[in-house]
Amino acid sequence: MMNPSLKNLCKVIPGTIIEGKWHHNRYTIIKELGFGANGIVYLARHNNIQVALKMSDNGMSVTSEVNVLKAFAKVQGSALGPSLMDVDDWERPGKKVSFYVMEFIKGPDFLAFLQQKGPDWTGVMILQLLADLQQLHENGWIFGDLKPENLIVTGPPARIRCIDVGGTTLQGRSIKEFTEFFDRGYWGLGSRKADPRYDLFAVAMIIVNTSYPKRFTKKSGGISEIMDMVKQKPDLGIYEKVIYNALSGKYQSAKEMRTDLLQVHQPDSSPRNRRHPQRTGAQKQPQQQAASNMKQAAASAGGQTRKRYNKSKRKSSALETVTIILVISMLYFFYIYSQVT
Repeated sequence: MMNPSLKNLCKVIPGTIIEGKWHHNRYTIIKELGFGANGIVYLARHNNIQVALKMSDNGMSVTSEVNVLKAFAKVQGSALGPSLMDVDDWERPGKKVSFYVMEFIKGPDFLAFLQQKGPDWTGVMILQLLADLQQLHENGWIFGDLKPENLIVTGPPARIRCIDVGGTTLQGRSIKEFTEFFDRGYWGLGSRKADPRYDLFAVAMIIVNTSYPKRFTKKSGGISEIMDMVKQKPDLGIYEKVIYNALSGKYQSAKEMRTDLLQVHQPDSSPRNRRHPQRTGAQKQPQQQAASNMKQAAASAGGQTRKRYNKSKRKSSALETVTIILVISMLYFFYIYSQVT
């Protein structure tokens, strides 16, 4: 939690103008977005553009988070964190407050997005997250405080983004910030040393959180307690193996976890499709096959009918032509005969 003196120092009301001491950029505060142990984040406006501004009296903390954002910018193709826009100080009466400005990422948080779209999107979003984590880990960083509140879904197309890098830590060091439910140390399943498996544990707990939006409190701790809760929710059934492996530290990398998750989503590997093989792309449902056969039969019958109709029409036209010729011939004959007599 943020200490009261720091919160009071960084507390500003909407309409306040923050002007940087060094770069002289001006930011108008719109509203508070949230606060943590090291500062408060505000929605602000600069040159008619909405930005996120985080302020703190802890200059070291600001420097650390700015370095993380700079590191994120070097991870090609990754959209984990917001882009950094400005770093400066704001001088208040009797105190200097450090702040940095970043891209404002707009959209619902992870759980709100799934409530709108449904549980089928869980796997899609987690696959995106794991791909970004793999790149982050390869660059020597662990996200640390990974939880749904720190994940925003932008789009369309839907894209998962992280909005708080305060807990991001260099691999090998101690995790700086964490939330108990997503922390393996809280569950007695590992240390708080920053390594890829720490983040993967949190990813597994994020999946669990989708079926327990209010979460649950630890009783005895350990993996069995979490897995007992997993088994009570049908929506978590297909992820049970992946969750267990991540909680027990069996995955060495996000890529490895992502590979298992992809296999879960193969059409012929899910329990649902194993029970109903006719629902896969390889086989049609009987009703669909019957409808297809009926359609083909109707098309064939229609073709035969048209052929008979065209043939009959040609015969009728020929007969009509012969009749007309005969009538004209007879009239001509009677005309000649009457002239002679």
